[in-house]
Amino acid sequence: MTVPGRRSSTFSRLLRHGFTDPSGAERLLDVPELSTLRGDDVLLDALGATADPDLALRGLVRLVEAQPETERQTFTTTLLAAKPFRDRLLGVLGASEALADHLARHPRDWESLVTYEAADLHPGVAEFERGLAEATDEVSLRVAYRRCLLAIAARDVCGTIDVAETAAELADLATATLRAALAIARAAAPADAALCRLAVIAMGKCGGHELNYVSDVDVIFVGEPAQEAGDPEGGEAKAMQAATRLASHLMRICSETTVEGTIWPVDANLRPEGRNGPLVRTLSSHLAYYQRWAKTWEFQALLKARPVAGDPELGAQYIDAVSPLVWQAAERENFVPDVQKMRRRVVDNIPAAQIDRELKLGPGGLRDVEFAVQLLQLVHGRSDAGLHSGTTLDALAALAAGGYVGRADAAQLDEAYRFLRAMEHRIQLYRLRRTHLVPEDDADLRRLGRSLGLRTDPVAELNKEWKRHAAVVRRLHEKLFYRPLLDAVAQLAPGEIRLSTKAAGQRLEALGYADPAAALRHLEALASGVSRKAAIQRTLLPVLLGWFADSADPDAGLLGFRKVSDALGKTPWYLRLLRDEGAAAENLARVLSAGRLAPDLLLRAPEAVALLGDPEGLRPRGREHLEQEVLAAVGRASDAEQAVAAARGVRRRELFRTAAADLIGSYGTEDSPREPDPGALVDRVGEAVTDLNAATIAGALRAAVRAEWGDELPTRFAVIGMGRFGGHELGYGSDADVLFVHEPREGVDEQDAAKAAGKVVAEMRRLLQLPTADPPLLIDADLRPEGKSGPLVRTLKSYAAYYHRWSLVWESQALLRAEPIAGDRELGDRFIELADPLRYPAEGLGEDAVREIRRLKARMESERLPRGADPTLHAKLGRGGLSDVEWTVQLLQMQHGWAEPGLRTTRTRDALRAAHAAGLISTEEAQTLDEAWVLATRVRNAVMLVRGRPGDTFPSDPRELAAVGRYLGYEAGHVGEMVDDYRRITRRARAVVEELFYGA
Repeated sequence: MTVPGRRSSTFSRLLRHGFTDPSGAERLLDVPELSTLRGDDVLLDALGATADPDLALRGLVRLVEAQPETERQTFTTTLLAAKPFRDRLLGVLGASEALADHLARHPRDWESLVTYEAADLHPGVAEFERGLAEATDEVSLRVAYRRCLLAIAARDVCGTIDVAETAAELADLATATLRAALAIARAAAPADAALCRLAVIAMGKCGGHELNYVSDVDVIFVGEPAQEAGDPEGGEAKAMQAATRLASHLMRICSETTVEGTIWPVDANLRPEGRNGPLVRTLSSHLAYYQRWAKTWEFQALLKARPVAGDPELGAQYIDAVSPLVWQAAERENFVPDVQKMRRRVVDNIPAAQIDRELKLGPGGLRDVEFAVQLLQLVHGRSDAGLHSGTTLDALAALAAGGYVGRADAAQLDEAYRFLRAMEHRIQLYRLRRTHLVPEDDADLRRLGRSLGLRTDPVAELNKEWKRHAAVVRRLHEKLFYRPLLDAVAQLAPGEIRLSTKAAGQRLEALGYADPAAALRHLEALASGVSRKAAIQRTLLPVLLGWFADSADPDAGLLGFRKVSDALGKTPWYLRLLRDEGAAAENLARVLSAGRLAPDLLLRAPEAVALLGDPEGLRPRGREHLEQEVLAAVGRASDAEQAVAAARGVRRRELFRTAAADLIGSYGTEDSPREPDPGALVDRVGEAVTDLNAATIAGALRAAVRAEWGDELPTRFAVIGMGRFGGHELGYGSDADVLFVHEPREGVDEQDAAKAAGKVVAEMRRLLQLPTADPPLLIDADLRPEGKSGPLVRTLKSYAAYYHRWSLVWESQALLRAEPIAGDRELGDRFIELADPLRYPAEGLGEDAVREIRRLKARMESERLPRGADPTLHAKLGRGGLSDVEWTVQLLQMQHGWAEPGLRTTRTRDALRAAHAAGLISTEEAQTLDEAWVLATRVRNAVMLVRGRPGDTFPSDPRELAAVGRYLGYEAGHVGEMVDDYRRITRRARAVVEELFYGA
């Protein structure tokens, strides 16, 4: 019976010792088996030192109850008398529910925690092999494995070994286990064992001597016939079959689940051809695959390969054969993009709900450290054999010693990696489950924090330390590749090792820079010196270089940044913007490395970089605001040329804003993911370029009128947008298709009015094409009546008379996109009233008109496609391109626009949606035509952005083609897939055109 006062005293003691359920702990302490220990402060002190005293006490009660009566006294006596044993046992029980279960099933295994008590031995493979020696089948091997694991966990939780030593011991235990499993498999099939030689090559964390408590053990199997000479015919095939049976049996022994649980899954999917390839290959077969077919990631994986079981001579031959291939991997084409793509794929596959808890794969996680270190090893290991280590921390130390990574950075990364690995170990140790997710439950977080020595406020301290170390990893992951490049050209702190020029060039070349020498000169110009500008740029450049390297043209990005910095480096706000506004720096990097157009626009007025840091800076401005700004600038100018120069300056800035927003929306950034709807990007670009060109023409019109007539022209004057201009579908390289219409004011002679209108048109065109640093705006009036031979400007009556008497069907078709864009709005609206009956004829088109439109389209296809152009890849005139889709939609508009109001629009996509809504085309047909039109438009925009000049087909230059691919959403190395997709999508669109337009 418990005395109340004594109960209260015990309750308080339990709280002080870290128990969260003192009532439950009291009940456990009342069980007869622990009655002799109840009042012993030694036991409570030891329980209070564990990660979870409640868990440790429950495990202890189970273990005591499981002891045979004859052994119980020995156990309790040892527990109280031997502090090292007590700390180890209770430490394990307080950290691992799974190992407590093991001890309850095998109550004599506590004795293994006394084995190393005297000398704190650090066992190697041989010691573990002795621990597994008596295992003769799968079950006994699992029991022996857990017994050895118990000893490692005890040393780990008590701090006898650090996290790196724990990982190495786990890898050694895995090696011993693979050897024991292979011995069991051989004993079960001695005939197979006699036929073949089999070597087991450890990969991944096991190969790198840095295994987790619970992890797949990655392996590759190499086999050879037991006798290389004198084999009968077919001997090699029989030997490989035997080796495959042995390897399969080994995998089952380790991977299958029994009452004793699973040891760990053996994963052979890193072998050539993955799970589709043979489980066992000969050495020559491995080499043939790696020399001909292997991908970059396979060589990266081989960096950690080491023989661990089976035939040691064959294992050594395998490593000797593949090692040279590993250290040549950095010379492969697309080496860095392949590595980066693999990293991105890993992150992209993490469920969104888990990414903030993902300790291994998420941003700032363990994989970031491992990828960074491996990439640097592969780049510099070609010429420095000291970097040939499969162990992450050893390789990091070697990189620092060689000057490839700054010593301070390496020390920070080492500390962060050790902390994150310790978290991972303790999370897995609890239930011996393979997981890398940080738990959400406070009780789990409390146990985890206490296991890492955080005792004041375990949950808060754990979260703080975890986030701090993850932030360090994220920052250094980006910096690790690039900081030494700066140190190679900038002043260093005393005693720092400088990366050699050769090594810096190697790294730049491996990161995708085509001209490493020029890149180093740019870095020297940007980072050298003691000025504030140089200091800030040294801080910015590591991450900027990373973004440049992630693009299709890193050299152009770095060169552009140097030019912008040369122009703005002394402007205080510029460097402050890039330093303090993370989005601005990344946006600038994306824009500078994506092609020629946006950087050219920016370098003509570098102050526009300020747009990249403003949250609203990339939002297109509407036509009304643009026109107000342009007309105000024109009003302040002293002459027409200055006025239009100001208008063209506004256009240049807005063109840059539009291009930058398009590029960032297409590529995506950390703060702004890729725009998921390509059609939305196309619509925004078309609307924005149309608005700014309309505002520029309005400014040029105002300037031309003011120069000769002051505020009022003797004739009313309007500009009608045609083609893609009228359709709000302009691209970056589009001309402005227009018609000019005028109407004499009351009392003005018609000839005088016509002369004035002609002078206005001539002056507008001259002003807009003056040679300046700004991109020209070309006015194209060839869609006017009589084409190039007709007058540039007509009165409204003249248009009406011409269309009434002479108009051809193609001219009515051209009017489908007519829309007033500048000048006298009322006159423009009356022109549209004149056009409507022509473009939407009552009762639709007659058969003759339909035949004429089809004839014109067929003639255009045969005559206007440039000589030598691939008709399957020409975005405008090719199969399923813009012309195909637009003529099909326009034919529907002319046939049905009189009856369907939704078809009376100048916009192709709106008309397509209206045709679908009216039941004129099916959902699939509408989607097919829309997809092809959007894609072809994006190709034209991409070509202009990348090359800085218009084009209707994919570039032939590989870098330009890769940049177009990145704009369209294809990762590096996938331009072939892009071209195939384009052909497939436009081929389907052409099939729809054949049916709807030609009636085929």
